[in-house]
Amino acid sequence: MKIGSVEINTKIALAPMAGVTDLAYRTVCREVSGCYTISEMVSAKALTYGDRKTATLLKLGQEEHPAAIQIFGSEEDAMERGAALAAEQSGADIIDINMGCPVPKITHSGDGSALLREPKRAVQVAKAVIRGAAGIPVTVKLRLGWDKGSINCVEIAQRLEEAGVAAVAIHGRTKTQLYSGQANWDYIRQVKEAVSIPVIASGDVFQAKDAVRILRCTGADMAMVGRGTFGNPWLLAQCAAAVEGRAIPPLPPLSVRCDTAARQFALTVAHKGEKIACLEMRKHYAWYLKGVPHAAYWKKQICNMQTAEDFDRVTAGIKRDLG
Repeated sequence: MKIGSVEINTKIALAPMAGVTDLAYRTVCREVSGCYTISEMVSAKALTYGDRKTATLLKLGQEEHPAAIQIFGSEEDAMERGAALAAEQSGADIIDINMGCPVPKITHSGDGSALLREPKRAVQVAKAVIRGAAGIPVTVKLRLGWDKGSINCVEIAQRLEEAGVAAVAIHGRTKTQLYSGQANWDYIRQVKEAVSIPVIASGDVFQAKDAVRILRCTGADMAMVGRGTFGNPWLLAQCAAAVEGRAIPPLPPLSVRCDTAARQFALTVAHKGEKIACLEMRKHYAWYLKGVPHAAYWKKQICNMQTAEDFDRVTAGIKRDLG
């Protein structure tokens, strides 16, 4: 399918997740699946202030194309300038707007899914980003609405399309649901029926068959996979195989999963340094061991990793004792 002028040769997207989908993780996911990737959300206002730490979030991999940078905010001027900076500094093919984050520290500032309570402002923000993106396609990720009593995703998607947005991704929950309960795919189908731009369906894709089901039930153009990939980037490849009618590849042996974790660690060291890499890989490596019998001891060791030597020692021990 095409998002604006950008050709996307896959029906599977990795969901943007703050604190998870950094460059290293996106690279690993892309290498094992060829999925479409979107950056962690980036503060447009922080970009306009020249914040160096924020600017590092704009880095894309050399082979990470087509890919999107996601920005968030609710002030038109900051979003316009932030979009221009994001496009210029990242070389992204697409700029995505976050209108779905339900975390209080984001919504309390009127950002993320708080924009769903102000459709007029949401449209003005989208128009500002389109101006700033200067010809690069702009997409929006949103939720069904603020709560069950104010589900307005169809109306907002239609207005965003009229404003010039090139595609929308819909997570099948409201803001107040956070990640609880079951995603409602019926509303995603209603959005797909109401707009002519591509629709990406998100919510409760935890197995390959779920990707097939969400596309069939909603008629969406792509399936977005989020929390199901924690420690399991191979889920993306399994989803791609399922929707393409190919044989679903099995989860690789533990030794291969450890090697992939090591690949992610090395990439993180290269981008953020050894200290930060050890801290961030604690949660990721523990995810890689989810469901592995007798892994409790090594999960404790992972939580204490402080150096690359610690990482190598833990990996060798896991392969020896559990592989």
